Amino acid sequence: MDSYWESSKNTGIKMKSIFSITWKRSKQPRKQRKYRYNAPLHTKRNFLSIHLSKELRTKYKKRSIPVRKGDTIKVLRGQFRKKTGKISKVDYNSIKVYIEGIEVIKKDGNKVQYPISPSNLMITTLKLDDKKRIALLERK
Repeated sequence: MDSYWESSKNTGIKMKSIFSITWKRSKQPRKQRKYRYNAPLHTKRNFLSIHLSKELRTKYKKRSIPVRKGDTIKVLRGQFRKKTGKISKVDYNSIKVYIEGIEVIKKDGNKVQYPISPSNLMITTLKLDDKKRIALLERK
């Protein structure tokens, strides 16, 4: 059997096991989820792009930018709506962002940071201590 193809034991259906560079789009949610799950880390970085606030958008003439630890954000959707905080962790594998002060209390009493999808966030202030990030904003 080819290393490029992987066979299912029960059905005999063949399915690609590696990430497809040429895949464009699909209406099927299962294929969309599969694309995001199997994407390499340098592609998942783009999934972690967050919208900029109106002030930052007019200043840098960009709509969104990949998020980084240290950026200040505002939550737009979900149970923590209207809360703001600094990003404490960015998880590339699960495509989630963790924010200081946004926690959930578990049944045993422990506080755990709550993962939030980047599509539900907006950057209010950027951390600009990196030359490459400044160059990325000034590009175009």
